Order: sequence, then C-alpha cells, then structure tokens
Amino acid sequence: ENQEFIVALSGSFDVVLDDLSILLSVAALIRAAAGNDGLNLLQAEYSKPGVAESFAAGKAWFPFPAYEDRAGWAALFGPDAGKVIRRGEQLLDYQWQHIPASAYLAFERTGDRQAMERPEGANRGAMIALILAELAEGKGRFIDQLANGVWLAAQQPSWVLSAHQGRQRSKRSLPDAREQLIDLASGRYGSIVSIAYHFFHREFDKLDPSISVATENAVRRNILDPYLDPGQRRANWWLGLASRGSMLNNWTPWCNSDVILCFLLMEKDQERLDRAMAQSVQSMDLFLNYIQKDGACEEGPAYWGAAAGKVYDYLQILYDASDGAFSLFGNERIRKMGEFVSRSYIGNGYVVNFADAGARLNNPSELIWNYGHAVGSREMTDFALYCLADPASGKFRNPVITGNDAYRALETVRFNPLIREAADSLNRLAAETAPAEVRRNLRRGVPPATWYPETEMCFMRNPSGWFLGAKGGYNNESHNHNDVGSCVVYVRDIPVLVDAGVGTYTKQTFNHDRYKIWSMQCDWHNLPMINGAAQPAGAQYRSKNTSCDLSKGMFSLDLADAYPPESGCRKWVRTYRLAPKGAPSVTITDSFALDARTQPDVEHFLVKGSVVLPGGTHQGRTLPDGELLILCDEGLVVKMTFPASLKASVDVMELTDRRFSGVWGPSLRRINLASPPDAPAKGSYEFRITELGKN
Repeated sequence: ENQEFIVALSGSFDVVLDDLSILLSVAALIRAAAGNDGLNLLQAEYSKPGVAESFAAGKAWFPFPAYEDRAGWAALFGPDAGKVIRRGEQLLDYQWQHIPASAYLAFERTGDRQAMERPEGANRGAMIALILAELAEGKGRFIDQLANGVWLAAQQPSWVLSAHQGRQRSKRSLPDAREQLIDLASGRYGSIVSIAYHFFHREFDKLDPSISVATENAVRRNILDPYLDPGQRRANWWLGLASRGSMLNNWTPWCNSDVILCFLLMEKDQERLDRAMAQSVQSMDLFLNYIQKDGACEEGPAYWGAAAGKVYDYLQILYDASDGAFSLFGNERIRKMGEFVSRSYIGNGYVVNFADAGARLNNPSELIWNYGHAVGSREMTDFALYCLADPASGKFRNPVITGNDAYRALETVRFNPLIREAADSLNRLAAETAPAEVRRNLRRGVPPATWYPETEMCFMRNPSGWFLGAKGGYNNESHNHNDVGSCVVYVRDIPVLVDAGVGTYTKQTFNHDRYKIWSMQCDWHNLPMINGAAQPAGAQYRSKNTSCDLSKGMFSLDLADAYPPESGCRKWVRTYRLAPKGAPSVTITDSFALDARTQPDVEHFLVKGSVVLPGGTHQGRTLPDGELLILCDEGLVVKMTFPASLKASVDVMELTDRRFSGVWGPSLRRINLASPPDAPAKGSYEFRITELGKN
C-alpha cells in the first residue's frame, strides 16, 4: 500500500539505496500516524507536527545543572553528597586497567568472559563514581582522575565485550580496528564518556584540549559512525533493520537508549542527528512491535530493567531533549510494561524467574520509582518505596546513588529529592503506627492475580499467601529455556516449587551447546518427560488452547505441540488450580492421550527443600505410597499427593556456580515421579500440594 508513495518520494529526494530503510520508515510514519493496531507508537509520536524539529544539534537540553551551578547540585544531592564524595575519594589512586589481548582471547580459548569484562567493568564503574563525586563537590579534586579515565577510554580500539566481538567480519574476539560495531557495553561506555565530556570538557581543556578532541573522536568512531553505517546493520542486529521479523530482545532498547544519548550530547551536525533520530524510533518500534502488547517481559523480571526499564530511559531522554514535545508516558501499554515488575514480585526478595532470569529481585528501586512517576503509576512508586524499607527496622532508606549506568545514576540524583520526601513521610507515619503495616499497605494496590494473554504468563495469589506463577509460550523466546507449561509455587514467600534460573554466563550460554546446560532443559523444570521425550528448543514447540480464569485460580494449556513427534503425544492438557479460598492448595492435573505407550512418563518437580519419599518417616510417621513431603525454609512442611502408581525418586543437583548458590544455597533437588513402562496411553495424573504444618 506504500509502494506508490515510496516511488513518488524517491523522485523528489536524493535517496541512497543502502539507506532505503529510512525511506521505508517515513512510510511507516504516515501509516502509524493514521493508526495501525497499536504498532509504531514512537514513529507516530515522532511524526507529529514540530516534534522532529524539537531535537536540535547542539541544543542545551540535558536536564541537570551546569557543573558550575553549585547551589543546583547541592539541592539535588542533599544529604547524599558526603557518601558520593567519599566513594570518589577511594578512587583518587585507582589504577586504570589496561585490557591485554590475552583477556579478549580467553573467550575463544576457554569460554571465559570475565577476563575481559571484569577490568572493563571496573573502569566504567570508577568513571561513574568520579563523575558523581566531582558534581557533588565541585572543587576540581577528581578532574585529573576523570581525565585519566576518559583518555584511556579514548585510546581503546573498541568498547565491545570479547563475547560480542564475534559479530565482526573476522569472527574473532579481539577487536579488529578496521571495523566498529556496537553492543551493550560499548553503548554504555559511550554514554559515560559523553556525560563526562558534557559536564567537564572545559575543565579538560584547561589540562590540555587534546583530551576533549580525543573524546569526541572516540565517541564518533565507536558509537556515532557505526550506528549510521548501513554496512554495519547485520553486525548491529539489535537494530532490527538487517532482517525484518527476526528476534529482538533487551539489546534493542538498551543499545538505542545509550546511543541516542551519545548523539544528543555529542553530535553537532543536524543532518546526522536527524538520521539517528529517525533510525532509533524505527528500531524501537520494531522492538515494541515484536514483543507482546500485554506488557509482560518474556525474558523474566530480572531482565525488566534492561528491557522495559531501558524503554523508559529512551522515552525519558526523548521527552527531555524535546522539551516535552515527544511523550508516550500517557500510553497504557507503556504503563503495563512498567507494572510487570511489581506484579511479578512474590515477596521476601523473590520474583517469578522464567527464562534466564534470576529468582532474586535485582531491579533498582529508584528506576522503578522514576518509571512509575513518569507514567503516573501509584502501584510502581509504592513498590519502589516498599523495596526501600528495611524489613528488620521498618525504616525507609534513600536510594543508593551508584551503579554502572551513568545516566541512571544521574536520574537517581535528579529525582532523589522527591523520593526522599516520600520516604521521610512514610518514616513519620511508621513512627506513629506499626512499621510492618505501613510496608504492607504499599502492596495493597497490586491485584491478587494478573493474566498476560499474549505472553501466556499468569501470576496468582490467594488470601492465604500462596503464590502460583505459570507460563505457556514457545521454546524460542528471548533467553529461552525449554519450559513451556512450567510453574513456580511459593507459600507465604517461601519457595516450594522453583525455577533454577541461569548460571554464570560463559561461551556455552549463547552458542549451539546452550541446551546441554542442565538448567535450560525441560526435565530440570516442573514439567514431564512424555513417553520418554523432553521438550526441544525451537519456535514450533509451543503451547495451544491456553486459557486462564483468575476468579477460579485456574490456568490451563495443551502441551502436546511443545514435545517432539517421537513422544507420540496427541494431547497433554496441564491444568493448574490455586484454591482461591478455604484450605490453601495447588492442584496440578495432566490429562493425556498418546498414540502408543513406548516408554514411561516421568513428572519432574524442582524444589529448594529436602524431600521425604514414600516409605520414609517424618516425626514418627511413615509416609504411604502416593505421598511425599517437601521440607522447606523456615520449618515449612508441604505435602504432595500423587498417583500411587508413580514411582518416586530424588536427584540432587550440587550448585557449584555462585550465581545459582547465591540464590538457592548449596543444592536443589528434583523429584521424579515415573509411570510404569506399560502405563495406559490415555489417562491423567493429579498432584496436590497442601501445607502439613511446621517442623
């Protein structure tokens, strides 16, 4: 429908063939402005009269005081200034770390990412801390060290991580100076260096103007030029411009937010800035068009800060740079994306952790508050304050101004006066009432159940404090595990059935051997082996006939298509029921029909606690067939009943990886419930979880 428009337009403008996607995006702007099923939200906003023109090269838009404005910075830092300055003082003698070739090559040789990532991360963190310290104090004490850090960064041939350099034409992990691409780390490094330049380039010039010149050249070489280079779109796959319809994930908003910040702070050529803006809104729309509209983060809440959180960063940057002309903060979908972080929170620091997500909350409260404040979500701002409460004392703390993201650190400084005011108000209220009640009230606005129909993810909590999270979907999601139909169950914030998550990233995590890692496999999730077969990876392996009835605490889906043909599975309807009232329980039912029985079914349940099997004893009682106990944290004892025809056993997975053990402790246990080899090809299994009491 746009072909005639494109042909007419191409006759009026000098169109470069390699940059045809920019032309296509113009057509998308027209289409989006007319409305297109909620797609192309950003391009529709960008196409409004006067919006594109509000992004001007060289414009003084950054929403922070000038470095010399001591009163302005004192008001923002407030009582946090001393801590920020002391952190900077600890780095006055920091030895900036050179990254040798062998550190890059370690990724190829052994799969070790940390040899290169650790020193680069230390340099980035030091630079952010020094920026904040100098802004807080303003006496020039930290300028020399900042100049050292910026100078070193400018001399690096690339800011890309060794694990991501393989997208070069050389396919090697050592940077090839003949080619520049952009990844998560380089975008972040570019934003840090650009922010340092923005505030301190006049101070650098007092030392030697070469520092500022080198900084400008490095940002142009490492970020600005490769972003605009159409020949690098395949390497910069996260743009979504090289292959339409391909998988996109948190890289897209993460990289775009950092890159566009670099352009808006550093680019002096209006034509280049216009090209970057048009490309970035197009790329961000491709991401929003790719993910589901229901607001869920399919990568899990641990990636919320890098996905939805970076969408917020991007929108906030564009809002500020346009003096408010560009704004999507009133959009319901953007709000839903933000509130996912609150809905997926279980309690006691635990979150629903499907895919590569960890089970512990890792999203900073200040980001949650800033996002919620922007979109007008009381649920989010209350959740951020809830996370700032010390459970032991009940006292609400101020956010910590630190981290490895310079823009977010500055946003924390910017909004801290408002957060401090809210925290102080809650502390006064807690002094007059019960602190625990004040904290509980901050979660009363969260619905007890949420259903994400497109992502096929549901969260349910009953009045007894039992929590059920379950998912459908398919086995080619971003950061995918083969886990269609899996669940987690918590009782009053104590883990019962769990998802292991992911270990420390290595070369294997994201290559062809990914699914040899135990935690990625179907049989280490709360799922069955059907007729001896496990779920494979691939977009074709998916759920069907998924439904959810929140009022009944029910979630159901057919898993047959999530298993390979050799399973012979015609139907495998799994139904979860969380009792909405009365005696609390979770019931899991599998109703199945196979072409023929060739091997046993084995139902798996992954637990944090120890297990007492049938025939074992607990408190002087011998467990009968069809019954086992899970001994959980805090003395909680949970009973699982199951068909007596299933044979129970337990496997222990020792957790030597710190990323696992830091969440779960030294081990996890897998309950195996195996059917007889000659079990019927049609039938059902029912598993019921109830609370037995406490040891």
